[in-house]
Amino acid sequence: MISVARLSRTSHIFHPSTGIKRLSIVPQVRAITTRTTTKISPLCDFRLPSSPSSHISARARLQPFTSSSRTMAQPANPLSSMASIDLSEYDPEQSRLMSERCIVVTPDDVPIGALDKKTCHLMENINKGLLHRAFSVFVFRPDDGKLLLQQRATEKITFPDMWTNTCCSHPLDDFEEEKVEKDARGVKVAATRKLEHELGIPPKQAPPENFQYLTRIHYLAPSDGLWGEHEVDYILFLTAHVDVTPNPNEIRDHRWVDKKELQAMFDNPGVYNLSLSLGVHVSQLMLFGCQKTRSHRGSS
Repeated sequence: MISVARLSRTSHIFHPSTGIKRLSIVPQVRAITTRTTTKISPLCDFRLPSSPSSHISARARLQPFTSSSRTMAQPANPLSSMASIDLSEYDPEQSRLMSERCIVVTPDDVPIGALDKKTCHLMENINKGLLHRAFSVFVFRPDDGKLLLQQRATEKITFPDMWTNTCCSHPLDDFEEEKVEKDARGVKVAATRKLEHELGIPPKQAPPENFQYLTRIHYLAPSDGLWGEHEVDYILFLTAHVDVTPNPNEIRDHRWVDKKELQAMFDNPGVYNLSLSLGVHVSQLMLFGCQKTRSHRGSS
């Protein structure tokens, strides 16, 4: 195992600055900033490719990032609200979920309020600095180390039909337990809830205490001209035998992949419609540098 500090010396991708590591992928992903809060889990040995930018896209490049965007505490202009965008053209269930309340945070991940998902995901508001808390889950199968991927449903409002990691979602201000910050308890509880909602994974197979929290990443990416993501994203690993029964309103398809199979998807992004989500970049740059991804924690 090597720590994030080791990565900063060997890859020049993670740049230490008073405890904050910075990474920018452009043009599609404007900013990724990691702030390590715990030592990297000994799940695997992280090894980055010698030329990581070549594995992202022909035009993408990696560079240190310094953000000058405002936070919600100091908005440049009033935020667009729920009432300003008509959701009637979208799937009714996905439109309903847009009323759930995300936890709004500062760039240091300090909660400063709550706003509905619709407001949080409008690019108009993201461009004013609106930032919320999120998580990305990576579920590995213990017997062969394969990673579970999902293809987002056509009904999804952001990043529809795109392949990404196991689950990306948000802890909600609507649930008190999902606001608990100690040991990342809140996001772990939310991860258990969303794995059941999206993939039908029983909570007993993915309880909060079995997730391994690695780090937080400051992430920004547009979905289209209207919608996007701007998040402080908690990276969670789970190694477990899980039963998958996808919710068709959330998941179009799913598959378990090994390193070779995932690389084939990266080599043919148009064929597989890979998302430019944080989960895909984390998988590409870090996770499948693992020689083995095995752990007895979380298996059932």
